[in-house]
Amino acid sequence: MKVFAKIMGISTATLAALFAVYYYNLDMRLMRSIVVPILDKHYDSVKREHLI
Repeated sequence: MKVFAKIMGISTATLAALFAVYYYNLDMRLMRSIVVPILDKHYDSVKREHLI
């Protein structure tokens, strides 16, 4: 019975954490604050073959 209680506790905590990430849109905030500046820096430094 203790194992079942631990599994339910861990799954409840996991579900709560995933809901918080979804509700507050934390994955996109992370992308915007960390990943997008790195990609912008990279693509701004790429030499263009065809200028528009």
